[in-house]
Amino acid sequence: MKTNNIDNIFLVGLMGAGKSTIGKQLARELGKQFRDSDSEIEKRTGVSIDVIFDIEGEQGFRWRETGLLRELVSERGIVLATGGGAVLASENRQLLRDNGLIIYLKASAEHLAGRVKLDRRRPLLQSGDKLVKIRELMTQREPVYHQLADLVVETNNRSIPRVVREISKMIKET
Repeated sequence: MKTNNIDNIFLVGLMGAGKSTIGKQLARELGKQFRDSDSEIEKRTGVSIDVIFDIEGEQGFRWRETGLLRELVSERGIVLATGGGAVLASENRQLLRDNGLIIYLKASAEHLAGRVKLDRRRPLLQSGDKLVKIRELMTQREPVYHQLADLVVETNNRSIPRVVREISKMIKET
């Protein structure tokens, strides 16, 4: 595990893994600022992620995401919840690797589907069976998450405070 740069903590994982919720509490616990790349894109564009996907497609969204990541990783003392697909671009993976500690929040496909089943704002889950789509995304992305991560933390059936305490302890032990 890298120990030379833990000023920044980057949370990666599929949608519904808890990146935003856990990230907010982790930032508070560690005395860092919390950032959420998807929320930041929405704030800057004035529209939701699903509208960006509708107008610009996934490619347009990913372009925006990379531009924002370039900016956010230059900050110090942050916990950043990345978008679930941010790791797909090699430039994004390098930006994360070079600028902080990467934590993969891992959950089963069934658990993720349960968490997002009522969420209508997930553009990649708007058609078809959500569990099937999550399994497809997991097949594509999970190897990347594992390769990139300095730490892997399971979030299935675990309380947010418990996960935050575990991460905080792991970070302090580095």
